[in-house]
Amino acid sequence: MEQVVLLDDDGNPVGVADKATVHGATTPRHLAFSCYGVDDDGRLLVTRRARGKATFPLVWTNTCCGHPAPGEDMADAVRRRLSRELGLRATELRMVLPHFSYRASQDGVEENELCPVFVARLTGEPDPRPDEVEDVQWWSWERFRTAADDPESGLSPWARMQVPLLDALDDPLLAGVRG
Repeated sequence: MEQVVLLDDDGNPVGVADKATVHGATTPRHLAFSCYGVDDDGRLLVTRRARGKATFPLVWTNTCCGHPAPGEDMADAVRRRLSRELGLRATELRMVLPHFSYRASQDGVEENELCPVFVARLTGEPDPRPDEVEDVQWWSWERFRTAADDPESGLSPWARMQVPLLDALDDPLLAGVRG
């Protein structure tokens, strides 16, 4: 049973809940993360969420998203998710947007997350788990930015919100993908 960390409005932990029971029409605020993984060729790994996902199925998004377990280090949670979901390892990993937060709904299911954003340098080729990831593609940052600017692109709402914030950062991994 996967648990998520529940948060108050200030981002302080106030408890835990079973992940399967948290997401609904009104979802309590909880802790999550997003990760943007790039390779040595300056490409961004973009994933399409599996059709069986409870939240935002078949939506294209950043490399991976997830929830740290109660007491789990956030960077360890990102590494765990990259490995479990995509069979990948991060050789570099850093948090670049520690306070990103959002709410979004699709098909009557809401996300309400404090969602720090990470960037990672990835090694290897992805081997996605079909229960988590429908498809993967390597995109240029320009293609991702264009999708983020288009509300009809099928890109996740959190990724569309994160792109301008990531564009404003002076980060070497992002600079490599932005060309």
